[in-house]
Amino acid sequence: MEEFLEELPQRAREKQAENKKFFTKLKKKPPKDLDYVMLELHEAEFERIDCLTCANCCKTTGPLFTNTDIERIAKYFRMKPSQFIDQFLRIDEENDYVLQSVPCTFLGADNYCSIYEVRPKACREFPHTDRKKFQQIGNLTLKNVAICPAAFNIVEEMKKRIKI
Repeated sequence: MEEFLEELPQRAREKQAENKKFFTKLKKKPPKDLDYVMLELHEAEFERIDCLTCANCCKTTGPLFTNTDIERIAKYFRMKPSQFIDQFLRIDEENDYVLQSVPCTFLGADNYCSIYEVRPKACREFPHTDRKKFQQIGNLTLKNVAICPAAFNIVEEMKKRIKI
């Protein structure tokens, strides 16, 4: 896994033009069964990949925190939302709450998340490859293939399965 992770950003760059072209076409004319195909590809990939051997998403990027996330996680820590924000978050250039730093504060040395049960929605849904109306998140997916080996593999398999 480590070797694949080291090569992932370069492999993603090499595929970027091809992937961008594919997602542009996909957005214009998505197949009727796209969500079904994506769910199938997502489930098959996550049968093979164990996120605990990777955790690259937690090590290299941070999720957006919604107000609902902040309230839920603050309650878990028995603190006020404002205290949670002051201690762990900052506002980014798009006015979203994000972690003050990466790797994620809540990631353990064993790649386990210390707030897994109450983790942010963005973490629950990452890498978003099983999302409905998948054609709408092409730009996000292009970013995620450089971070997540599963997303990379899913997109590669997707290009084989979906002819557009």
